Amino acid sequence: MENIEFNTTRRAFLWTRVLDTPFWAIFNMLPFILYKDLHATPFELAVVIALKPLSSLFSVYWSALIHKRHDRLRSNVVWGGILRHLPFFFFPWIDHIWFFILAFGFHMMLSRGAQPAWMELLKRNIPGPARERVFAFGSMLGYVGDALLPFVLGFLLDGYFEAWRWIFPVAALLSLGAIFFQKDISLNDEQSIEKIPFTFKEAVVTPWKGVITLLKSRPDFTRFQIGFMLGGSGLMVMQPALPVFFVDVLNLSYMEFAIALTTCKGIGYALTSPLWARWVSKGEIFRLTAWVTALATLFPICMMLAPYGLMWLYCGYLFYGVMQAGSSLSWNMSGPIFSREEDSSLYTSVNVATVGIRGAVAPWIGSLLCTYWGASSTMILGVVLCLIATQRLAWYAKEERVPQALGANDNG
Repeated sequence: MENIEFNTTRRAFLWTRVLDTPFWAIFNMLPFILYKDLHATPFELAVVIALKPLSSLFSVYWSALIHKRHDRLRSNVVWGGILRHLPFFFFPWIDHIWFFILAFGFHMMLSRGAQPAWMELLKRNIPGPARERVFAFGSMLGYVGDALLPFVLGFLLDGYFEAWRWIFPVAALLSLGAIFFQKDISLNDEQSIEKIPFTFKEAVVTPWKGVITLLKSRPDFTRFQIGFMLGGSGLMVMQPALPVFFVDVLNLSYMEFAIALTTCKGIGYALTSPLWARWVSKGEIFRLTAWVTALATLFPICMMLAPYGLMWLYCGYLFYGVMQAGSSLSWNMSGPIFSREEDSSLYTSVNVATVGIRGAVAPWIGSLLCTYWGASSTMILGVVLCLIATQRLAWYAKEERVPQALGANDNG
């Protein structure tokens, strides 16, 4: 039976995805913008690419604020949204490239940091398999919007000098509209709240102690992290080479890049998201993630073929969208699946932390490979890592059984 908690959480999540769509569309183009318009150096590109995952190392401190404090779930989401958008309102007046790079990293830190709060809200307020359906539908809405936005963004970015400077604050203001829905999320939970005394040492150390303890106590979850780490590194190692490859090799316009990045990827995501949602509700998360990493190998292969025809670029991002639909569900729902009746926020925090760990290594390896052996070398390594991840996850799927599908014990 639907109740106020279900309705307010679903409404807030869906509207957040819809209103965030224009911002994410232009945000994901920022490395390309920095290289094409501001002539970022290879080092600056490597930093901005690395910050996207590396910021997750600091995200654990934002997410640690909600551990055993479900009363902070809503405020964690709201304040994370407000703070991560603030730097973008200064884009029209600031010229220093490092400000744009730091704004990029700060946004990713708080965006990832609020993810455990979102997942715990979904787990508490939306019963059973409806969680995956709501998550998948919200994600699909965002990607359907992405399919339409390139024609607007490409026209503005190609037609008006540095139009991105005012697109960012307009899109950020639109995203902040989600606060009016997030503040109304209801929580009906009678569990006691554990008040933990604050000390600076505990604030720094405790989140990482929790991560290590969880990985030691749950070998099944650790295996999932190993497989996801290999596949994620395969995709991440290519990222520093892509802006250079798109501008210097493919000579893409903003319109061509936006169509590939958002339209093609959005179509792949939107068309397959319901299929992935039905699969993840069965609890077969190792098999699902093995298919995700197998699909990930198609993206670098298509990129290597793109100089022979832009259709390969568009096909590559179509496959990327299909892969990302499964990856997003696997990554976000793994916390609620593995945690069963426990608080899922720590599990999701581990996901966030491991993104940061691979972000501390993979982009720099990719940058060095691109500098000395060209962009294709990073793509070949990406294929190899994704294939290893697929083999590991397929083997784990035979050895491990996730105890239950998400929500199997729910009576709602």
